[in-house]
Amino acid sequence: MFDAKSFVAGLPNLPGVYRMLGATGEALYVGKAKDLKKRVGSYFSRGAQSPRIAMMLTQVGAIEITATRSEDEALLLENNLIKSLAPRYNILFRDDKSYPYLMVSGHRFPRLGFHRGARERAVRYFGPFPHAHAVRESIQLLQRVFQLRTCEDSVFENRSRPCLLHQIRRCTAPCTGLISAERYAQDVKSATLFLEGREDDVMRLLDERMNDAAGAQRYEEAALHRDRIRALSRVQARQYVESRQGVDADVVACALDAGSGCVNLVMIRGGRHVGDRSFFPAHVEGASAAEVLAAFLEQHYVEQPAPRLVLVTERVELAIAGAELLTPAQGERVVWLDMARKNAALALAQRGRERSAQEARIGALREALALPDSAQRIECFDISHTMGEAAVASCVVYDRHALQKGEYRRFNMRDITPGDDYAAMRQALARRYARVAREDGKLPDLVLIDGGKGQVAAARAALAELGLSDVAIVGVAKGPERRPGLETLLIEAGERELQLPPEHAGLHLIQQIRDEAHRFAIVGHRARRAKARTVSALTEIPGIGARRRQRLLAHFGGLRGVQAAAVDEIARVGGVSRALAEKIYRHLHA
Repeated sequence: MFDAKSFVAGLPNLPGVYRMLGATGEALYVGKAKDLKKRVGSYFSRGAQSPRIAMMLTQVGAIEITATRSEDEALLLENNLIKSLAPRYNILFRDDKSYPYLMVSGHRFPRLGFHRGARERAVRYFGPFPHAHAVRESIQLLQRVFQLRTCEDSVFENRSRPCLLHQIRRCTAPCTGLISAERYAQDVKSATLFLEGREDDVMRLLDERMNDAAGAQRYEEAALHRDRIRALSRVQARQYVESRQGVDADVVACALDAGSGCVNLVMIRGGRHVGDRSFFPAHVEGASAAEVLAAFLEQHYVEQPAPRLVLVTERVELAIAGAELLTPAQGERVVWLDMARKNAALALAQRGRERSAQEARIGALREALALPDSAQRIECFDISHTMGEAAVASCVVYDRHALQKGEYRRFNMRDITPGDDYAAMRQALARRYARVAREDGKLPDLVLIDGGKGQVAAARAALAELGLSDVAIVGVAKGPERRPGLETLLIEAGERELQLPPEHAGLHLIQQIRDEAHRFAIVGHRARRAKARTVSALTEIPGIGARRRQRLLAHFGGLRGVQAAAVDEIARVGGVSRALAEKIYRHLHA
Protein backbone atom coordinates (compact mmCIF):
# COMPACT_ATOMS: atom_id res chain seq x y z
CA MET A 1 0.00 0.00 0.00
CA PHE A 2 1.21 3.51 -0.83
CA ASP A 3 1.76 5.56 2.35
CA ALA A 4 0.58 8.97 1.17
CA LYS A 5 0.93 10.72 4.53
CA SER A 6 4.62 10.00 5.04
CA PHE A 7 5.37 10.66 1.38
CA VAL A 8 3.75 14.11 1.42
CA ALA A 9 5.50 14.96 4.70
CA GLY A 10 8.86 14.60 2.97
CA LEU A 11 8.06 16.75 -0.07
CA PRO A 12 9.75 20.16 -0.53
CA ASN A 13 7.91 23.47 -0.89
CA LEU A 14 9.36 23.95 -4.39
CA PRO A 15 8.00 24.15 -7.92
CA GLY A 16 8.21 20.96 -9.93
CA VAL A 17 6.49 18.04 -11.61
CA TYR A 18 4.93 14.95 -10.03
CA ARG A 19 4.25 11.59 -11.69
CA MET A 20 1.66 9.23 -10.23
CA LEU A 21 2.48 5.61 -11.07
CA GLY A 22 0.43 2.42 -10.97
CA ALA A 23 1.33 -0.84 -9.22
CA THR A 24 3.41 -2.02 -12.21
CA GLY A 25 5.12 1.34 -12.76
CA GLU A 26 2.88 2.61 -15.57
CA ALA A 27 2.24 6.35 -15.66
CA LEU A 28 -1.22 7.28 -14.41
CA TYR A 29 -0.95 11.06 -14.26
CA VAL A 30 1.61 13.84 -14.73
CA GLY A 31 1.06 17.27 -13.18
CA LYS A 32 2.96 20.44 -12.37
CA ALA A 33 2.96 22.43 -9.14
CA LYS A 34 4.04 25.81 -7.85
CA ASP A 35 4.50 24.08 -4.49
CA LEU A 36 4.95 20.30 -4.67
CA LYS A 37 4.09 19.66 -1.02
CA LYS A 38 0.80 21.59 -1.14
CA ARG A 39 -0.28 20.33 -4.57
CA VAL A 40 0.39 16.62 -4.02
CA GLY A 41 -0.96 16.82 -0.49
CA SER A 42 -4.24 18.25 -1.79
CA TYR A 43 -5.01 14.94 -3.50
CA PHE A 44 -5.02 13.10 -0.16
CA SER A 45 -6.81 15.70 1.95
CA ARG A 46 -10.39 15.25 3.08
CA GLY A 47 -11.76 17.53 0.33
CA ALA A 48 -14.05 15.90 -2.21
CA GLN A 49 -12.44 14.70 -5.45
CA SER A 50 -14.10 14.17 -8.79
CA PRO A 51 -15.02 10.51 -9.56
CA ARG A 52 -12.25 10.40 -12.17
CA ILE A 53 -9.52 11.54 -9.76
CA ALA A 54 -10.90 9.36 -6.96
CA MET A 55 -10.62 6.33 -9.25
CA MET A 56 -7.04 7.26 -10.12
CA LEU A 57 -6.01 7.57 -6.48
CA THR A 58 -7.15 4.00 -5.76
CA GLN A 59 -4.61 2.80 -8.35
CA VAL A 60 -1.57 4.82 -7.20
CA GLY A 61 1.36 2.62 -6.20
CA ALA A 62 4.07 5.29 -6.15
CA ILE A 63 4.71 8.97 -6.85
CA GLU A 64 7.87 10.41 -8.36
CA ILE A 65 8.78 14.09 -8.29
CA THR A 66 11.21 16.38 -10.11
CA ALA A 67 11.91 19.79 -8.55
CA THR A 68 12.51 22.66 -10.98
CA ARG A 69 13.84 26.20 -10.70
CA SER A 70 10.59 27.88 -11.69
CA GLU A 71 6.94 27.25 -12.48
CA ASP A 72 7.61 27.97 -16.17
CA GLU A 73 10.29 25.28 -16.23
CA ALA A 74 7.81 22.90 -14.57
CA LEU A 75 5.26 23.64 -17.30
CA LEU A 76 7.75 22.71 -20.03
CA LEU A 77 8.79 19.51 -18.26
CA GLU A 78 5.16 18.54 -17.62
CA ASN A 79 4.32 18.98 -21.30
CA ASN A 80 7.29 16.87 -22.42
CA LEU A 81 6.43 14.09 -19.98
CA ILE A 82 2.78 14.04 -21.02
CA LYS A 83 3.86 13.60 -24.65
CA SER A 84 6.39 10.87 -23.93
CA LEU A 85 4.46 8.89 -21.27
CA ALA A 86 0.84 9.45 -22.45
CA PRO A 87 -0.58 8.87 -18.93
CA ARG A 88 -4.05 7.35 -18.91
CA TYR A 89 -5.60 10.01 -16.63
CA ASN A 90 -4.16 13.05 -18.41
CA ILE A 91 -6.28 14.62 -21.11
CA LEU A 92 -4.07 14.26 -24.17
CA PHE A 93 -4.01 16.35 -27.32
CA ARG A 94 -2.17 15.55 -30.52
CA ASP A 95 1.06 17.50 -30.84
CA ASP A 96 0.82 20.04 -33.67
CA LYS A 97 4.16 21.82 -33.46
CA SER A 98 4.43 23.24 -36.93
CA TYR A 99 1.76 25.76 -37.83
CA PRO A 100 2.14 27.50 -41.19
CA TYR A 101 2.78 31.21 -41.71
CA LEU A 102 2.50 33.62 -44.61
CA MET A 103 5.81 35.41 -45.21
CA VAL A 104 6.88 38.60 -46.99
CA SER A 105 10.63 38.46 -47.65
CA GLY A 106 13.08 41.32 -47.13
CA HIS A 107 14.30 41.57 -50.73
CA ARG A 108 14.28 44.70 -52.89
CA PHE A 109 11.30 43.10 -54.61
CA PRO A 110 9.82 41.11 -51.68
CA ARG A 111 8.44 37.65 -52.25
CA LEU A 112 5.12 36.41 -50.91
CA GLY A 113 5.30 32.81 -49.72
CA PHE A 114 4.31 29.90 -47.48
CA HIS A 115 6.56 29.19 -44.49
CA ARG A 116 7.08 26.59 -41.80
CA GLY A 117 9.99 26.23 -39.42
CA ALA A 118 12.70 28.61 -38.20
CA ARG A 119 12.32 32.33 -38.86
CA GLU A 120 14.74 34.90 -40.29
CA ARG A 121 15.08 38.46 -39.01
CA ALA A 122 14.75 40.17 -42.39
CA VAL A 123 11.45 38.43 -43.17
CA ARG A 124 7.98 39.49 -41.98
CA TYR A 125 5.67 36.68 -40.87
CA PHE A 126 1.89 36.74 -40.58
CA GLY A 127 0.00 34.05 -38.70
CA PRO A 128 0.06 31.39 -37.54
CA PHE A 129 -2.73 29.93 -39.66
CA PRO A 130 -4.65 26.81 -38.62
CA HIS A 131 -3.71 24.84 -41.74
CA ALA A 132 -1.81 25.11 -45.03
CA HIS A 133 -4.98 25.65 -47.06
CA ALA A 134 -5.70 28.90 -45.21
CA VAL A 135 -2.22 30.23 -46.05
CA ARG A 136 -2.47 29.29 -49.72
CA GLU A 137 -5.94 30.82 -49.96
CA SER A 138 -4.55 34.08 -48.56
CA ILE A 139 -1.62 34.00 -50.99
CA GLN A 140 -4.00 33.55 -53.93
CA LEU A 141 -6.08 36.50 -52.72
CA LEU A 142 -3.02 38.74 -52.35
CA GLN A 143 -1.79 37.67 -55.79
CA ARG A 144 -5.12 38.54 -57.32
CA VAL A 145 -5.33 41.96 -55.63
CA PHE A 146 -1.74 43.18 -55.20
CA GLN A 147 0.09 40.99 -57.77
CA LEU A 148 3.21 40.30 -55.67
CA ARG A 149 5.72 37.74 -56.82
CA THR A 150 5.65 34.21 -55.36
CA CYS A 151 8.52 32.63 -57.34
CA GLU A 152 11.70 31.30 -55.74
CA ASP A 153 14.77 33.53 -55.85
CA SER A 154 16.60 31.20 -58.25
CA VAL A 155 13.77 31.64 -60.78
CA PHE A 156 13.29 35.36 -60.13
CA GLU A 157 16.95 36.22 -60.65
CA ASN A 158 17.23 34.37 -63.95
CA ARG A 159 14.04 35.25 -65.80
CA SER A 160 14.45 36.85 -69.21
CA ARG A 161 10.76 37.22 -69.99
CA PRO A 162 7.54 37.42 -67.90
CA CYS A 163 5.98 34.16 -66.81
CA LEU A 164 2.39 32.94 -67.10
CA LEU A 165 1.39 34.59 -63.80
CA HIS A 166 2.04 37.99 -65.35
CA GLN A 167 -0.07 37.11 -68.38
CA ILE A 168 -3.06 36.18 -66.19
CA ARG A 169 -2.56 39.34 -64.07
CA ARG A 170 -1.33 37.63 -60.92
CA CYS A 171 2.13 39.25 -60.91
CA THR A 172 3.55 42.60 -62.07
CA ALA A 173 6.76 40.88 -63.34
CA PRO A 174 9.42 42.71 -61.31
CA CYS A 175 11.83 40.03 -62.54
CA THR A 176 11.97 41.68 -65.97
CA GLY A 177 11.70 45.30 -64.86
CA LEU A 178 8.07 45.85 -65.85
CA ILE A 179 7.43 47.62 -62.55
CA SER A 180 9.68 50.00 -60.64
CA ALA A 181 10.94 49.23 -57.14
CA GLU A 182 8.98 52.24 -55.80
CA ARG A 183 5.64 51.13 -57.25
CA TYR A 184 6.26 47.53 -56.17
CA ALA A 185 7.02 48.78 -52.65
CA GLN A 186 3.62 50.53 -52.62
CA ASP A 187 1.92 47.23 -53.47
CA VAL A 188 3.88 45.48 -50.71
CA LYS A 189 2.82 48.18 -48.23
CA SER A 190 -0.83 47.74 -49.21
CA ALA A 191 -0.57 43.95 -48.85
CA THR A 192 1.00 44.18 -45.37
CA LEU A 193 -1.65 46.69 -44.25
CA PHE A 194 -4.30 44.25 -45.43
CA LEU A 195 -2.66 41.38 -43.52
CA GLU A 196 -2.57 43.56 -40.40
CA GLY A 197 -6.33 44.04 -40.68
CA ARG A 198 -6.15 47.70 -41.76
CA GLU A 199 -8.45 47.26 -44.75
CA ASP A 200 -9.87 50.78 -44.53
CA ASP A 201 -6.36 52.21 -44.88
CA VAL A 202 -5.76 50.00 -47.90
CA MET A 203 -9.00 51.09 -49.55
CA ARG A 204 -8.13 54.75 -48.92
CA LEU A 205 -4.65 54.36 -50.44
CA LEU A 206 -6.00 52.56 -53.50
CA ASP A 207 -8.70 55.19 -53.96
CA GLU A 208 -6.09 57.98 -53.82
CA ARG A 209 -3.88 56.21 -56.37
CA MET A 210 -6.85 55.60 -58.66
CA ASN A 211 -7.85 59.28 -58.57
CA ASP A 212 -4.27 60.47 -59.09
CA ALA A 213 -3.83 58.15 -62.09
CA ALA A 214 -7.15 59.22 -63.58
CA GLY A 215 -6.28 62.91 -63.09
CA ALA A 216 -2.99 62.35 -64.93
CA GLN A 217 -4.87 60.49 -67.71
CA ARG A 218 -3.12 57.18 -66.90
CA TYR A 219 -6.36 55.35 -67.40
CA GLU A 220 -4.97 51.79 -67.54
CA GLU A 221 -3.32 52.30 -64.16
CA ALA A 222 -6.52 53.83 -62.76
CA ALA A 223 -8.51 50.83 -64.02
CA LEU A 224 -6.02 48.49 -62.28
CA HIS A 225 -6.58 50.25 -58.93
CA ARG A 226 -10.34 50.21 -59.53
CA ASP A 227 -10.25 46.42 -60.04
CA ARG A 228 -8.26 46.00 -56.83
CA ILE A 229 -10.80 48.05 -54.88
CA ARG A 230 -13.61 45.87 -56.24
CA ALA A 231 -11.77 42.65 -55.35
CA LEU A 232 -11.18 43.85 -51.79
CA SER A 233 -14.82 44.88 -51.48
CA ARG A 234 -15.88 41.35 -52.42
CA VAL A 235 -13.53 39.92 -49.80
CA GLN A 236 -14.99 42.19 -47.13
CA ALA A 237 -18.50 41.14 -48.09
CA ARG A 238 -17.61 37.45 -47.66
CA GLN A 239 -16.11 37.85 -44.20
CA TYR A 240 -18.58 36.56 -41.63
CA VAL A 241 -16.21 37.21 -38.72
CA GLU A 242 -14.68 40.67 -38.83
CA SER A 243 -13.46 43.21 -36.32
CA ARG A 244 -12.66 46.76 -37.26
CA GLN A 245 -10.18 46.75 -34.39
CA GLY A 246 -7.76 44.54 -36.34
CA VAL A 247 -7.40 42.25 -33.32
CA ASP A 248 -5.39 39.02 -33.16
CA ALA A 249 -7.22 36.40 -31.10
CA ASP A 250 -7.68 32.68 -30.59
CA VAL A 251 -11.20 31.52 -29.76
CA VAL A 252 -11.34 28.15 -27.98
CA ALA A 253 -14.50 26.15 -27.30
CA CYS A 254 -15.14 22.65 -25.98
CA ALA A 255 -17.94 20.16 -26.61
CA LEU A 256 -18.40 16.90 -24.67
CA ASP A 257 -20.70 13.99 -25.40
CA ALA A 258 -20.80 10.40 -24.14
CA GLY A 259 -17.18 10.19 -23.05
CA SER A 260 -15.80 11.94 -26.15
CA GLY A 261 -14.68 15.52 -26.56
CA CYS A 262 -13.72 18.10 -29.15
CA VAL A 263 -11.91 21.41 -28.80
CA ASN A 264 -12.37 23.87 -31.66
CA LEU A 265 -9.72 26.55 -32.15
CA VAL A 266 -10.79 29.54 -34.28
CA MET A 267 -8.00 31.90 -35.34
CA ILE A 268 -8.73 35.61 -35.78
CA ARG A 269 -5.82 37.48 -37.37
CA GLY A 270 -5.96 41.16 -38.19
CA GLY A 271 -9.64 41.09 -37.26
CA ARG A 272 -10.47 38.42 -39.85
CA HIS A 273 -11.38 34.77 -39.48
CA VAL A 274 -8.53 32.84 -41.13
CA GLY A 275 -9.76 29.33 -40.32
CA ASP A 276 -10.39 26.88 -37.53
CA ARG A 277 -9.17 23.48 -36.42
CA SER A 278 -10.76 20.76 -34.32
CA PHE A 279 -8.83 18.63 -31.82
CA PHE A 280 -10.07 15.37 -30.35
CA PRO A 281 -8.42 14.63 -26.98
CA ALA A 282 -7.89 11.23 -25.44
CA HIS A 283 -8.81 10.28 -21.85
CA VAL A 284 -11.69 12.75 -21.37
CA GLU A 285 -14.09 10.30 -19.70
CA GLY A 286 -15.49 12.00 -16.59
CA ALA A 287 -13.68 15.30 -17.26
CA SER A 288 -15.46 18.65 -17.29
CA ALA A 289 -15.31 21.15 -20.15
CA ALA A 290 -13.14 23.45 -18.00
CA GLU A 291 -10.64 20.62 -17.36
CA VAL A 292 -10.45 19.78 -21.07
CA LEU A 293 -9.93 23.45 -21.99
CA ALA A 294 -7.23 23.87 -19.35
CA ALA A 295 -5.39 20.80 -20.66
CA PHE A 296 -5.61 22.11 -24.23
CA LEU A 297 -4.37 25.59 -23.36
CA GLU A 298 -1.45 24.24 -21.34
CA GLN A 299 -0.31 21.80 -24.01
CA HIS A 300 -1.00 24.03 -27.02
CA TYR A 301 0.70 27.24 -25.93
CA VAL A 302 3.86 25.66 -24.57
CA GLU A 303 5.27 25.57 -28.11
CA GLN A 304 2.82 27.76 -30.07
CA PRO A 305 2.94 31.56 -29.91
CA ALA A 306 -0.13 32.94 -28.18
CA PRO A 307 -1.94 35.99 -29.58
CA ARG A 308 -2.68 38.92 -27.30
CA LEU A 309 -6.20 37.69 -26.68
CA VAL A 310 -7.48 34.15 -25.97
CA LEU A 311 -11.24 33.73 -25.61
CA VAL A 312 -12.61 30.60 -23.92
CA THR A 313 -16.10 29.28 -23.31
CA GLU A 314 -15.33 28.21 -19.71
CA ARG A 315 -13.55 30.08 -16.93
CA VAL A 316 -10.11 28.54 -16.47
CA GLU A 317 -7.63 29.30 -13.69
CA LEU A 318 -4.58 29.57 -15.91
CA ALA A 319 -2.05 32.19 -17.03
CA ILE A 320 -0.72 32.27 -20.60
CA ALA A 321 2.46 34.30 -21.11
CA GLY A 322 1.83 37.42 -23.20
CA ALA A 323 -1.91 36.76 -23.57
CA GLU A 324 -5.11 37.88 -21.88
CA LEU A 325 -7.52 35.02 -21.10
CA LEU A 326 -11.17 36.09 -21.20
CA THR A 327 -14.70 34.67 -21.16
CA PRO A 328 -16.71 37.58 -22.60
CA ALA A 329 -20.40 38.09 -21.82
CA GLN A 330 -21.38 40.49 -24.60
CA GLY A 331 -20.35 42.04 -27.91
CA GLU A 332 -18.82 40.57 -31.07
CA ARG A 333 -16.56 38.31 -29.02
CA VAL A 334 -19.56 36.37 -27.78
CA VAL A 335 -20.51 35.76 -31.41
CA TRP A 336 -17.02 34.35 -32.01
CA LEU A 337 -17.38 32.03 -29.02
CA ASP A 338 -20.80 30.84 -30.14
CA MET A 339 -19.37 30.03 -33.57
CA ALA A 340 -16.48 28.08 -32.04
CA ARG A 341 -18.87 26.23 -29.72
CA LYS A 342 -21.08 25.30 -32.67
CA ASN A 343 -18.03 24.16 -34.68
CA ALA A 344 -16.92 21.92 -31.81
CA ALA A 345 -20.37 20.34 -31.48
CA LEU A 346 -20.64 19.75 -35.24
CA ALA A 347 -17.15 18.25 -35.45
CA LEU A 348 -17.84 15.95 -32.49
CA ALA A 349 -21.13 14.77 -34.02
CA GLN A 350 -19.46 14.15 -37.38
CA ARG A 351 -16.65 12.21 -35.74
CA GLY A 352 -19.22 10.12 -33.88
CA ARG A 353 -20.99 9.26 -37.13
CA GLU A 354 -17.71 8.39 -38.81
CA ARG A 355 -16.66 6.22 -35.87
CA SER A 356 -19.99 4.36 -35.91
CA ALA A 357 -19.59 3.75 -39.65
CA GLN A 358 -16.04 2.50 -39.18
CA GLU A 359 -17.09 0.22 -36.33
CA ALA A 360 -19.78 -1.26 -38.57
CA ARG A 361 -17.23 -1.75 -41.35
CA ILE A 362 -14.60 -3.46 -39.20
CA GLY A 363 -17.31 -5.63 -37.61
CA ALA A 364 -18.57 -6.74 -41.03
CA LEU A 365 -15.01 -7.48 -42.18
CA ARG A 366 -14.28 -9.59 -39.09
CA GLU A 367 -17.39 -11.62 -39.75
CA ALA A 368 -16.67 -12.09 -43.46
CA LEU A 369 -13.04 -13.18 -42.90
CA ALA A 370 -13.65 -15.05 -39.62
CA LEU A 371 -11.25 -12.78 -37.73
CA PRO A 372 -11.29 -12.61 -33.92
CA ASP A 373 -13.43 -9.94 -32.27
CA SER A 374 -10.30 -8.14 -31.06
CA ALA A 375 -8.93 -7.66 -34.59
CA GLN A 376 -8.65 -3.95 -35.45
CA ARG A 377 -5.16 -3.24 -36.85
CA ILE A 378 -4.84 -3.66 -40.63
CA GLU A 379 -1.75 -2.96 -42.74
CA CYS A 380 -1.93 -2.80 -46.53
CA PHE A 381 0.88 -2.99 -49.10
CA ASP A 382 1.05 -1.84 -52.71
CA ILE A 383 3.81 -1.53 -55.32
CA SER A 384 4.08 1.34 -57.80
CA HIS A 385 6.49 1.72 -60.73
CA THR A 386 6.61 2.68 -64.39
CA MET A 387 7.83 -0.21 -66.53
CA GLY A 388 10.00 -1.27 -63.60
CA GLU A 389 11.50 2.18 -63.08
CA ALA A 390 11.75 3.72 -59.57
CA ALA A 391 9.73 1.00 -57.83
CA VAL A 392 8.29 2.03 -54.47
CA ALA A 393 6.30 -0.04 -51.98
CA SER A 394 3.82 1.55 -49.61
CA CYS A 395 2.53 0.38 -46.25
CA VAL A 396 -0.50 2.14 -44.78
CA VAL A 397 -1.94 1.44 -41.34
CA TYR A 398 -5.56 1.32 -40.21
CA ASP A 399 -6.04 1.12 -36.45
CA ARG A 400 -8.46 2.39 -33.80
CA HIS A 401 -11.13 2.90 -36.49
CA ALA A 402 -9.01 5.34 -38.55
CA LEU A 403 -6.08 5.54 -40.94
CA GLN A 404 -2.96 6.31 -38.90
CA LYS A 405 -0.96 8.51 -41.26
CA GLY A 406 1.89 8.96 -38.80
CA GLU A 407 2.59 5.21 -39.08
CA TYR A 408 2.70 5.02 -42.90
CA ARG A 409 5.96 3.80 -44.45
CA ARG A 410 7.48 3.71 -47.94
CA PHE A 411 10.23 1.40 -49.19
CA ASN A 412 12.42 2.16 -52.21
CA MET A 413 13.05 -1.20 -53.87
CA ARG A 414 16.67 -2.21 -54.30
CA ASP A 415 18.55 -5.12 -55.88
CA ILE A 416 15.53 -6.59 -57.66
CA THR A 417 14.80 -7.20 -61.33
CA PRO A 418 12.87 -4.18 -62.70
CA GLY A 419 9.20 -5.04 -62.96
CA ASP A 420 9.36 -8.05 -60.62
CA ASP A 421 6.36 -7.25 -58.42
CA TYR A 422 6.65 -10.51 -56.52
CA ALA A 423 10.21 -9.80 -55.40
CA ALA A 424 9.25 -6.22 -54.57
CA MET A 425 6.36 -7.35 -52.38
CA ARG A 426 8.51 -9.93 -50.61
CA GLN A 427 11.22 -7.34 -49.93
CA ALA A 428 8.72 -4.77 -48.64
CA LEU A 429 7.18 -7.14 -46.10
CA ALA A 430 10.55 -8.53 -45.05
CA ARG A 431 11.91 -5.04 -44.35
CA ARG A 432 8.74 -3.89 -42.62
CA TYR A 433 8.28 -6.78 -40.22
CA ALA A 434 11.96 -7.44 -39.56
CA ARG A 435 12.07 -3.97 -38.06
CA VAL A 436 8.77 -4.43 -36.19
CA ALA A 437 10.10 -7.67 -34.68
CA ARG A 438 13.46 -6.08 -33.87
CA GLU A 439 11.87 -3.09 -32.11
CA ASP A 440 9.09 -5.15 -30.49
CA GLY A 441 6.47 -3.08 -32.30
CA LYS A 442 2.82 -3.73 -33.05
CA LEU A 443 1.96 -6.59 -35.37
CA PRO A 444 -1.17 -6.28 -37.53
CA ASP A 445 -4.22 -8.46 -37.12
CA LEU A 446 -4.59 -8.53 -40.90
CA VAL A 447 -2.27 -7.80 -43.83
CA LEU A 448 -3.90 -6.73 -47.10
CA ILE A 449 -1.96 -7.22 -50.33
CA ASP A 450 -2.97 -5.26 -53.41
CA GLY A 451 -2.43 -8.00 -55.97
CA GLY A 452 -3.13 -11.57 -57.01
CA LYS A 453 -1.91 -15.01 -56.01
CA GLY A 454 1.73 -14.29 -56.87
CA GLN A 455 1.94 -11.25 -54.61
CA VAL A 456 0.11 -13.09 -51.81
CA ALA A 457 2.52 -16.03 -52.05
CA ALA A 458 5.50 -13.66 -51.91
CA ALA A 459 4.07 -11.93 -48.84
CA ARG A 460 3.38 -15.28 -47.16
CA ALA A 461 6.97 -16.38 -47.80
CA ALA A 462 8.39 -13.17 -46.32
CA LEU A 463 6.37 -13.56 -43.10
CA ALA A 464 7.22 -17.27 -42.84
CA GLU A 465 10.95 -16.43 -42.90
CA LEU A 466 10.39 -14.12 -39.94
CA GLY A 467 8.36 -16.71 -38.00
CA LEU A 468 5.12 -14.77 -38.43
CA SER A 469 3.08 -17.40 -40.26
CA ASP A 470 0.08 -16.86 -37.97
CA VAL A 471 -0.57 -13.32 -39.27
CA ALA A 472 -3.64 -13.32 -41.54
CA ILE A 473 -2.98 -12.30 -45.16
CA VAL A 474 -5.65 -11.44 -47.70
CA GLY A 475 -5.00 -10.52 -51.32
CA VAL A 476 -7.22 -7.96 -53.04
CA ALA A 477 -7.37 -8.84 -56.73
CA LYS A 478 -9.00 -6.30 -59.03
CA GLY A 479 -12.16 -7.41 -60.79
CA PRO A 480 -13.02 -7.32 -64.48
CA GLU A 481 -12.12 -3.98 -66.05
CA ARG A 482 -10.73 -2.99 -62.62
CA ARG A 483 -14.18 -1.80 -61.54
CA PRO A 484 -14.69 -1.10 -57.80
CA GLY A 485 -17.05 -3.55 -56.12
CA LEU A 486 -15.93 -6.54 -58.18
CA GLU A 487 -12.74 -7.30 -56.24
CA THR A 488 -11.89 -10.90 -55.37
CA LEU A 489 -10.40 -11.60 -51.94
CA LEU A 490 -7.71 -14.29 -51.86
CA ILE A 491 -7.72 -16.12 -48.52
CA GLU A 492 -5.58 -18.89 -47.03
CA ALA A 493 -2.53 -18.23 -49.22
CA GLY A 494 -4.76 -17.78 -52.26
CA GLU A 495 -6.30 -21.24 -52.02
CA ARG A 496 -9.78 -19.84 -51.31
CA GLU A 497 -11.53 -16.98 -53.05
CA LEU A 498 -14.26 -14.76 -51.66
CA GLN A 499 -16.28 -12.12 -53.48
CA LEU A 500 -18.29 -9.83 -51.22
CA PRO A 501 -21.34 -7.96 -52.54
CA PRO A 502 -20.58 -4.40 -53.76
CA GLU A 503 -22.66 -2.94 -50.91
CA HIS A 504 -20.87 -4.97 -48.19
CA ALA A 505 -19.54 -2.71 -45.39
CA GLY A 506 -16.42 -4.87 -44.98
CA LEU A 507 -15.60 -4.52 -48.67
CA HIS A 508 -15.96 -0.74 -48.37
CA LEU A 509 -13.33 -0.76 -45.62
CA ILE A 510 -10.97 -2.85 -47.74
CA GLN A 511 -11.45 -0.47 -50.68
CA GLN A 512 -10.75 2.53 -48.48
CA ILE A 513 -7.50 1.08 -47.16
CA ARG A 514 -6.42 -0.35 -50.54
CA ASP A 515 -7.03 2.97 -52.32
CA GLU A 516 -5.01 4.83 -49.68
CA ALA A 517 -2.10 2.38 -50.10
CA HIS A 518 -2.30 2.88 -53.86
CA ARG A 519 -2.28 6.68 -53.51
CA PHE A 520 0.62 6.65 -51.06
CA ALA A 521 2.68 4.36 -53.32
CA ILE A 522 2.05 6.48 -56.43
CA VAL A 523 3.07 9.70 -54.68
CA GLY A 524 6.33 8.10 -53.55
CA HIS A 525 7.02 6.58 -56.97
CA ARG A 526 6.43 9.84 -58.83
CA ALA A 527 8.72 11.75 -56.48
CA ARG A 528 11.47 9.15 -56.87
CA ARG A 529 11.06 9.01 -60.66
CA ALA A 530 11.06 12.82 -61.00
CA LYS A 531 14.22 13.09 -58.93
CA ALA A 532 15.96 10.42 -60.99
CA ARG A 533 14.91 11.98 -64.28
CA THR A 534 15.89 15.49 -63.22
CA VAL A 535 19.41 14.33 -62.51
CA SER A 536 19.79 11.83 -65.36
CA ALA A 537 18.47 14.12 -68.10
CA LEU A 538 21.55 16.34 -67.74
CA THR A 539 24.10 13.78 -66.56
CA GLU A 540 23.58 11.78 -69.75
CA ILE A 541 24.97 14.69 -71.82
CA PRO A 542 28.74 14.44 -72.48
CA GLY A 543 30.54 17.49 -71.11
CA ILE A 544 28.00 18.17 -68.32
CA GLY A 545 29.54 17.52 -64.93
CA ALA A 546 28.20 18.17 -61.46
CA ARG A 547 29.23 21.85 -61.42
CA ARG A 548 27.74 22.74 -64.83
CA ARG A 549 24.57 20.80 -64.00
CA GLN A 550 24.21 22.75 -60.76
CA ARG A 551 24.75 26.07 -62.57
CA LEU A 552 22.13 25.23 -65.20
CA LEU A 553 19.50 24.16 -62.67
CA ALA A 554 20.16 27.20 -60.46
CA HIS A 555 20.10 29.62 -63.40
CA PHE A 556 16.81 28.39 -64.83
CA GLY A 557 15.16 27.32 -61.56
CA GLY A 558 15.03 23.60 -62.38
CA LEU A 559 14.98 21.17 -65.28
CA ARG A 560 11.76 22.59 -66.75
CA GLY A 561 13.41 25.98 -67.02
CA VAL A 562 16.35 24.47 -68.88
CA GLN A 563 13.99 22.63 -71.22
CA ALA A 564 12.08 25.84 -71.95
CA ALA A 565 15.22 27.89 -72.66
CA ALA A 566 16.52 28.72 -76.13
CA VAL A 567 20.09 27.93 -77.21
CA ASP A 568 21.18 31.57 -76.76
CA GLU A 569 19.83 31.61 -73.20
CA ILE A 570 21.62 28.36 -72.31
CA ALA A 571 24.88 29.73 -73.74
CA ARG A 572 24.73 32.70 -71.31
CA VAL A 573 25.26 30.36 -68.34
CA GLY A 574 28.81 30.46 -67.04
CA GLY A 575 30.99 27.63 -68.37
CA VAL A 576 28.59 26.70 -71.20
CA SER A 577 29.84 27.33 -74.74
CA ARG A 578 27.60 27.84 -77.76
CA ALA A 579 28.42 24.33 -79.03
CA LEU A 580 27.61 22.77 -75.66
CA ALA A 581 24.38 24.79 -75.44
CA GLU A 582 23.29 23.39 -78.81
CA LYS A 583 24.14 19.87 -77.61
CA ILE A 584 22.07 20.39 -74.42
CA TYR A 585 19.15 21.75 -76.41
CA ARG A 586 19.19 18.83 -78.88
CA HIS A 587 19.38 16.26 -76.07
CA LEU A 588 16.48 17.75 -74.11
CA HIS A 589 14.28 18.06 -77.19
CA ALA A 590 15.10 14.77 -78.88
